[in-house]
Amino acid sequence: MDTPLYDFLEEYIRRGTVRAHMPGHKGISPEGCGFAAAYRYDITEIAGADVLYTPEGIIAEIAGADVLYAPEGIIAQSEENASRLFGTGTTLYSAGGSTLCVQAMLGAVCGMGRSFICARNAHRSVLNSCALLDLEPLWLFPEYAGGSAISGILSPGMVEESILRYREKNPVCVFITSPDYLGRLAPIREIADVCHRFGLPLLVDNAHGAYLAFLPESLHPIALRADICCDSAHKTLPALTGAAYLHARDEGYRADLLRAMALFGSSSPSYLIMASLDICNKYLSENFRQELALTVERVKALKESIGAMPGTEPLKVTVYAPDLGYTGYELANLLREKGIEPEYADICHVVMMYSASSTEDDFDRTETAFRTIPKGNGTPEPPDFFLTEPVRKMSVREAFFARREMVPVEKALGRVAAENVTVCPPCVPIAAAGELIDENIVKILKSYGILDVSVVK
Repeated sequence: MDTPLYDFLEEYIRRGTVRAHMPGHKGISPEGCGFAAAYRYDITEIAGADVLYTPEGIIAEIAGADVLYAPEGIIAQSEENASRLFGTGTTLYSAGGSTLCVQAMLGAVCGMGRSFICARNAHRSVLNSCALLDLEPLWLFPEYAGGSAISGILSPGMVEESILRYREKNPVCVFITSPDYLGRLAPIREIADVCHRFGLPLLVDNAHGAYLAFLPESLHPIALRADICCDSAHKTLPALTGAAYLHARDEGYRADLLRAMALFGSSSPSYLIMASLDICNKYLSENFRQELALTVERVKALKESIGAMPGTEPLKVTVYAPDLGYTGYELANLLREKGIEPEYADICHVVMMYSASSTEDDFDRTETAFRTIPKGNGTPEPPDFFLTEPVRKMSVREAFFARREMVPVEKALGRVAAENVTVCPPCVPIAAAGELIDENIVKILKSYGILDVSVVK
């Protein structure tokens, strides 16, 4: 597979063009900088030339760097490569991570002032989009289990029940997160069938599952009939932080998605990030499937070796810390002492993420760490809490832009949240802006170590 974006950058550097354009570093790193190459490849959206007179007298056409939100050249070519790889109707690039993708898909599908059904274990970018677009999220609560307020089980029946329940509010789509932060996968094909039966598109935050398209049997949302989804390439693939794909099953969504991305995204997208997606495409088209298959087997062996939770996505290892006599926070600190930095920890869980770039040494050290961690003295019980239907006092937008004050969580009881009170990471809302903070919410926030919250004055 070709790499049109990366090849353009290489050629631009080779030509030695005078950079009378942004950025200000002009391709030269500050003295003593350890990553000089990054500066050379960092450009902006520059035009090409119709003709170029070379020293040899040859006349040639020079392509430009293209425009991310109106691609017609090298970016469009690279996105077409990605679309073929993932089997989509269209694929767009994001240099603003899945956050920009979430904003774009909600902007394109919902527009302004509409409502949509949303599984509650959503990233805060969903609620930020609600504030910007004045959207009303109609909450679908998963079946929570195992002392977690951020992960739960979704079923097609639950989705159908929500569609029927909220019918009078005329929701325009259903939005779910899969995989979630603890690695649970939703039955997307069956949920998509329910949504389509009621004429609603299914949107999926697949930030943690870009690699799922390359399993022997694809578990990628688009392959499972979701209508639009986002993949954070940087989470599980060899792409730079901030690199993400925005996929749609139907090419007809492309124009609206581009317009929404241009509304929310920076007008100076990083070419380093976009080039990393371009290079990632080539990597995925070569030996990635074989490397991924080997990694999946190695992660499976690791899960069995350390007693990780079953049923999670293939590259995520979630450990239920109370089984070892610790809280998740305690176990995470013990791992850090042994040179292992987990992705996430909460009261009961420690989450570790691996990829095809992980080495055998990474796996060996993880297994050794768990073998040498002594059994804890305590047997902490999972917190007895679960999220319930909130009492909404204001719209997300009204609360987000209202006057506010920060108060201790105990004094927030009976007040209205002025912003989204989230567990970070993964930024899943415990209380959303505009909702009444009740005793259960206070209990959950304190258990996650959140001591102060912002409330409407």
